[in-house]
Amino acid sequence: MMKPSLPFSPTVRAIATGLAAGLTVALASGAAAAQTTPAVIFDMGGKFDKSFNEAAYRGVEQWKKDTGGKYLEFEISNETQRVQAIRRMAERGASPIISVGFAQASALNQVAKDFPKTKFVIIDERVNQPNVQSVLFKEQEGSFLVGALAALTSKTGKVGFVGGMDIPLIRKFECGYEQGAKVANPKVDVLKNMTGTTATAWNDPTRGGELAKAQFAKGVDVVFAAAGGTGVGVYQAAKDAGKLAIGVDSNQNHLQPGTMLSSMVKRVDVAVYNVLKEWKPGISVLGLKEGGVEYAVDQYNAKLISPQIKARLDAYKADIVAGKIKVVDYMADNACKP
Repeated sequence: MMKPSLPFSPTVRAIATGLAAGLTVALASGAAAAQTTPAVIFDMGGKFDKSFNEAAYRGVEQWKKDTGGKYLEFEISNETQRVQAIRRMAERGASPIISVGFAQASALNQVAKDFPKTKFVIIDERVNQPNVQSVLFKEQEGSFLVGALAALTSKTGKVGFVGGMDIPLIRKFECGYEQGAKVANPKVDVLKNMTGTTATAWNDPTRGGELAKAQFAKGVDVVFAAAGGTGVGVYQAAKDAGKLAIGVDSNQNHLQPGTMLSSMVKRVDVAVYNVLKEWKPGISVLGLKEGGVEYAVDQYNAKLISPQIKARLDAYKADIVAGKIKVVDYMADNACKP
């Protein structure tokens, strides 16, 4: 069972502050930024995307609640804003500055060189600068578990995957999912689709629903969405069709109770909380062993997972942690070769 999620904090009270070119920064507590005030830059999809960004938001809100600290925040709505948003936070004296999502890596790499005394963090990507902490996850390990869960639960022997933007990171989810499914049932069919090749693929619930429906028409009865806000459409389609869906990043079991089989949780909330408590330059990689990924079991899905299936999943998890099962990392050589 996954560790309980951090409490969801009340909505932050924002005060507008000026950013060049019309950018707006919100000071989370409503007070003027201090020299050591941290900042969080949410990427496209917004901090209430019910997925990756929102997990980061929960983490920083929990830090605020526990410490009484203040933080600056900004939500990217256009890809051209990334460099300027990070730079303006650095100019305001914010530190550490947390960039949420791999898409900010290039911008952060550029800005970090100009502010060598500022502490930066990138979630989900690697930036090799002495003043940057990179936090990565072993998504393939958590995806393996939900792939096994899908295959063990499926009555048709066909399971599906709907990814967001077609990039190596999402192929990493897909590869782990397929590995887990085929270890649990070597005869299982895995149908796979990506939503698109641009950043809009993260926030297209209509397209997500269409892809899920097409998979259901081919016999899929469990589908895993690793697609940010697009996944909401997948979950709705599963609910409408009486099929099962698996969420991602945040625990999304509550979105469609009864048809959400589980969620592959990335503890982005814990990662953000921890870097705010203690920043360390270099690379941190969080997998099953470190509690960085997990599959979610709670009151919304407990009845969907039998004790026998849970025992199988726990055995797979133990074998992965012990190194007996080695889950292929697609991003190691851009190939899924179990």
